[in-house]
Formats: sequence, structure tokens, C-alpha cells
Amino acid sequence: MNFELLGVRAGQRVLDLGCGAGRHAFECYRRGADVVAFDQDAEALTEVKTMFGAMEAGGEAPEGATATTVTGDALALQFPDDHFDHVIASEILEHIPQDWRVMSELVRVVKPGGRVVVTVPRWFPERVCWALSDDYHQAEGGHVRIYRREQLVERLRIAGLKPVHHHYAHALHAPFWWLKCAVGVDREDHPLPKLYHKLLVWDLMSKPWVTRAAEQALDPFLGKSLAVYLYKPRHESDLGGV
Repeated sequence: MNFELLGVRAGQRVLDLGCGAGRHAFECYRRGADVVAFDQDAEALTEVKTMFGAMEAGGEAPEGATATTVTGDALALQFPDDHFDHVIASEILEHIPQDWRVMSELVRVVKPGGRVVVTVPRWFPERVCWALSDDYHQAEGGHVRIYRREQLVERLRIAGLKPVHHHYAHALHAPFWWLKCAVGVDREDHPLPKLYHKLLVWDLMSKPWVTRAAEQALDPFLGKSLAVYLYKPRHESDLGGV
């Protein structure tokens, strides 16, 4: 996800919907936003809250920025209408059978003119995972659908958002998941995915130019995730096609 494209600035309200481990919420907090990390997993949110506290203590967030955690249901958000400047929905819609209800809720809580970014697994890399392993997508809480870009954009447009940009990301992650699916998604001891995971951790921590350049070149073809950037029009007449 590209935070420059999303346009998060200090003092803005940001909802990280289905925040998981919180990495997007942490970045928004570093940028001075008033962040709400939202998830149904209370245990995961406990760790996110601890990290927010550590960031505040370590001076990682600008003065005046706030960060809170909220447990709830993405199908019925407990926030007022037109409340947030930005909403992030990263890798959650593919888990939810009633995805249109989540889309409706995120449109409701974002301000007119506010921006939204939605990320989902890209069709081709995800299709390979489904072909290699039934366990990958049949486990409880797993992925219930594979989106094509045109389908996702049209559903978000119907919900009330105007798409403006899209890109693909995380090409280096696609082979890791193919390996996991090929050897068994629960095989934590298998040397091939373990070795590849070490590469991904090294890349995340060190950001060497060679892997950054390789991923940038491969993202348009093998990017594991599709990211779509949209905004909520101030007037219904502004929902015309892109």
C-alpha cells in the first residue's frame, strides 16, 4: 500500500478496518494521524495497543497524534456517518461472505471527499494457491472468493466510491505462498518455505536495493496483492466511470 497515494496527513482521522497485526495503523500513527485500529480479534488488538504505547514512549509518533483500538464487527461499524478522512481495508474483503455490507459500512463512515484504499489478493497468484491447496481456502476464516480487478472496482463503485488508481504489490510474497500451498499450509517445519520466509524477513528489515528493484519490476506481473484507491464523492453526479 502506498501512503503517499492515500494522502494521510497529521491531524486526520484514519480507520484501519480489520487491522490484524497493525502495520498500516502504525504507519498512519507515525505520520501524525488520529488512528483507530479496528478488528474483531481482541487478542490481536491487545498486541497492537501495546505497540502503540511503545511507539508513544519511544517518540515515534508526532505530538498530538492519537491511536486507539476498537473491537467490533465490520458488518456494523459503531462509528458515526462521515467520520473518517481515510479508511484502510487491507486483505479483509476476501474473508467475508457478505462483502457488500462491509463496503457499504466503509462508505458510510468516510467523509465526503475522503479517501479509501482496499487491498485484496490478486486473481492469478491467488488462483495458483487455490489450485495447489484446498486447505488454503477451506479453513475456517479463510478466503471465500477471488476477485478480478474489474469486479472489485465495480462493486466499490456501486457502494458509492469513485476509483482513481490501482497497482499491484508484494511480488516476492507470491512464491512463498505457492511453496506453502505445495508442501502443506500447516507444514511449519518444511525447509523450503522456512528458507524463503527468512529471505522475506531479511528483505523487510534490510530493504536491500537488489530485492527492492526486483520486486518493483515483478509487481505488475506477479504482485500478490491488488490495491485500489478511491474516494467518496461529495455529490452523486461525480460517480461516473473511470
